[in-house]
Amino acid sequence: MLSRNGKILLGQRHADPVKASSEMHGEGTWTMPGGKLNFGETLKAAAVREILEETGIKITEADLKLISLSDDILPDVHFVTAGFLCDSFIGEARVTEPDEITQWQWFSLDNLPAPVYPPSKKVLNSFITGRIY
Repeated sequence: MLSRNGKILLGQRHADPVKASSEMHGEGTWTMPGGKLNFGETLKAAAVREILEETGIKITEADLKLISLSDDILPDVHFVTAGFLCDSFIGEARVTEPDEITQWQWFSLDNLPAPVYPPSKKVLNSFITGRIY
């Protein structure tokens, strides 16, 4: 979860399920930057890589604070989502993977778009309630 001036960054997933590329079926929803681990990669290293790949924003592992851990279970998949908060970064969000994310925007917590991608919603809820898991 990237935070700046009381707002968080969310991207709109492509409406086409094939282009949205999600086993969690999140087409058309608003999501935080994120993705899957590569083999042998740490959680923080994956967060740094995914944010750079998806937004062009540069962060460091030292700037990440764990705020959420959740299970996302559907009939055919099971993901464990680790949510990190980062409020120190370099760059402006830009669409770097237009086939997956169509736009990035900053939103205040009291004016979020709908619908929010379920794993991102869990990260937001953990942040708001202060409960990691």
